[in-house]
Amino acid sequence: MKLMINGDQVEVPDNVQSVHDLLAHFQLVDKGAIVELNREILEKSSHAETRLADGDKVEIVHFVGGG
Repeated sequence: MKLMINGDQVEVPDNVQSVHDLLAHFQLVDKGAIVELNREILEKSSHAETRLADGDKVEIVHFVGGG
């Protein structure tokens, strides 16, 4: 499946079917990521049940510590 992620076209494996799967694929499940799907911010509680479709536009923001 091809998705637009943070402005870049990315092909993800077939096992990525939900927003949660996508975050797991990028190792962001426990990173406090905020996800916008097709211009709608998603509640974290809906990540597992929200299905992705070819061509979806996803924005992922996560916080990085440092100094």
